[in-house]
Parts: sequence; structure tokens; C-alpha cells
Amino acid sequence: MQGMVHVYTGNGKGKTTAAFGLAVRAVGAEKNVYIAQFVKGMKYSELNSLAKIEKIEIKQYGLNYFINGKAEQEDIEAARKGLAEVAEILKSGEYELVILDEANIAVYYQLFSAAELIEVIEKRAPEVEVVITGRYAQDKIIEYADLVTEMKEIKHYYKKGIKARVGIEK
Repeated sequence: MQGMVHVYTGNGKGKTTAAFGLAVRAVGAEKNVYIAQFVKGMKYSELNSLAKIEKIEIKQYGLNYFINGKAEQEDIEAARKGLAEVAEILKSGEYELVILDEANIAVYYQLFSAAELIEVIEKRAPEVEVVITGRYAQDKIIEYADLVTEMKEIKHYYKKGIKARVGIEK
């Protein structure tokens, strides 16, 4: 089966959640899953859940949370190291599903380019399904993908001052 490239983008909540739902579905079909989290270095509740599933491997290639700030050289180096590791993982074919969580954000903050990301994906084993998540998907990535879903925020309680809650947003 030929692997496709999905993009989950937009300003709405649920991009990572949708990708992780697909990971659970893939495991149910006896597929191996690799999740590379770019930009993220903090601990989130989903990491606890996914760590309990044998067929899912997850690795973070982010340091501290800089989204409201500016990426430092260390952030760039961590993301580029991650992209190099992911390149090998994609080529190996060991994982039938590879999720590149927040890779769109990494491109947006110029940790690596859209062209570099696409080049890595192009060299994957043909059966590997790839999911790219994150806001601000560049046109080049959208054009390259086989499936693009935009999560659109209509209403969100954080605008009322409600902070991220453990088990729901983090």
C-alpha cells in the first residue's frame, strides 16, 4: 500500500489529537508508529498514554516553549537533529506511520525549511504514511500533501481566560 502525506493545520484545537487518534487506529491494525514532536519539549499528558502502547515510539525534538518568543540556536539545532533522525526513520520503513507533530511550526519559525521537510519525506520508504501537524502550513507543504485538513477555531474558552487544563489541553 502506498503511503500518503496528511497535513492537519489551522488555528483550531485538535491537530495533534487527530494525529494521535490515527496513531491509535494504526496500532489497532498492528502497525508501528513513530511520533516526532518538533518544538515541544514540555511534558504533556498524551505522552504518558502513548508511552504505554508498545507499537508507538515518541521522541521530542524541542527544548523550552518559545512560541511566544524567539527560537534560540539550541532550538534550531534540536529541530535539525530531529529532522535528520526522522529522515533515517522514514527511509527504514520500520514504522508504517510517522507523525511529524508541529513540523509546520518548525518551518514557520525557520528551524528548517519547507523544502528540507519535503525532501526528507520524498526519500521515505514508499509504504510509510506521514502526518504533518501544526498551524501555519506553508502553501508548498499543502500542495505537496495528499490530504489536508484545516482545524478552524470558531469559539474557544481560553478567550474567557481559562488556562490549559491537564488531560484536556496538556
